[in-house]
Amino acid sequence: MITIQTASVRFLEQPFLVPMQISSGLITQATEARVTVSVRVGNREGIGHGSIYLSDLWAWPGANPDRTVKDARMRALCRQIADSLSDLCGPGAAHPLELGLLLHHEASSLTSSPRLPLLAAAVCASPFDAAIHDAVGHALGRSAFQLYETDVPIPSADHFFPQGGAISAIRKCLRQPVPSLKAWWAVSMNDDLENTVRPAVQRTGISCFKIKILARDNVVDATRTADVFRAAVRWGISPTLSVDSNEGNPDAASVLEYLDSLERLDPDAYAALAYLEQPTSRDITASPQDWSKVAARKPVLLDEGLTSLDLLPVAREQHWSGLALKTCKGHSFALVAAAWALGNNLQLSLQDLTNPGYSAIHAFLFGSHLPTLNGVELNSPQYTPSANQPWLPALSGLFEPRFGQHNLRQLTAPGLGSSLVAIA
Repeated sequence: MITIQTASVRFLEQPFLVPMQISSGLITQATEARVTVSVRVGNREGIGHGSIYLSDLWAWPGANPDRTVKDARMRALCRQIADSLSDLCGPGAAHPLELGLLLHHEASSLTSSPRLPLLAAAVCASPFDAAIHDAVGHALGRSAFQLYETDVPIPSADHFFPQGGAISAIRKCLRQPVPSLKAWWAVSMNDDLENTVRPAVQRTGISCFKIKILARDNVVDATRTADVFRAAVRWGISPTLSVDSNEGNPDAASVLEYLDSLERLDPDAYAALAYLEQPTSRDITASPQDWSKVAARKPVLLDEGLTSLDLLPVAREQHWSGLALKTCKGHSFALVAAAWALGNNLQLSLQDLTNPGYSAIHAFLFGSHLPTLNGVELNSPQYTPSANQPWLPALSGLFEPRFGQHNLRQLTAPGLGSSLVAIA
């Protein structure tokens, strides 16, 4: 039986080295929520850590309320979760997966009217979920990915896996961890390719590029995509591309028009395009799209639109190709979603925002244990390198990619890896 003893959160302001442009605006700084949780497992005790950026512009788009209010309310929710974590996770839950799923479900109920969006609430809850798994792993001296060897009931998720339950499904999808994963470089619409992107490519060896498009003009977006491809070829790279409009497209037809424009403009750039992330509204029930025609040409992955496990069958009905997972929605939520997707022949990518420090280690370990089509997208070396300084030089292979890879040789750490380096 797992008993949560204490939980705490503190906040750090992390400035972006360069702005990240998404369709809803510019991200120039982020609030990092850094969490510590202590647990008792039988007669053993463990302390775990987790962190995440409270990325309000991504998790809570729109002009009302303003960003200052959003950030304050997300911090307040984190404090509420810390104060009531044991109650939120429910009495008698026997496995950290169930604890995390209960937390994911209950976090949104804590917010005052008007409530935070589900995605914003999930972001606030996610470092606590990670810290619980980290703490249980420390208490048992095991990786959090080794907690699925014995089947136990998971009431919040077993009904999604009628053939054997959630634990069995997760066990089947986990692989022996790999020590290196492809690294990606995010390219915003206004980034200077020669003076900004090229030096980074030469330094890191990265050949995978995530292109942020605005979805206001398909010709402009196709041209930018082709320009990034051609620049990479000039630099002696055979590039892999993905595109992300952050819900900027009005419908699936506009995505097809973008693909048509790109294929006409540069067939090689079109061939290099590996997948697309969440092109349209995150509310996939209010704004449903049929992705069958797009998916027949390129994988199209559900990202912001996946806020509840109940939406997984809806995603399949709408012909999404797969899921763009993020640990900022919760470790437990992401694991269950991954197992369901793989069990239903959907693809996975791991797009973990700008996770720094603890959360970057967590994301890498998550990707190393699951068959993602992209490796892992970790942007903190690009946007908030100062947030990673306490982990350097000990984990330079992870936080300073080389030869186009993130590397983490020490994959046997307990929990979710917070013990890999001491933090001041």
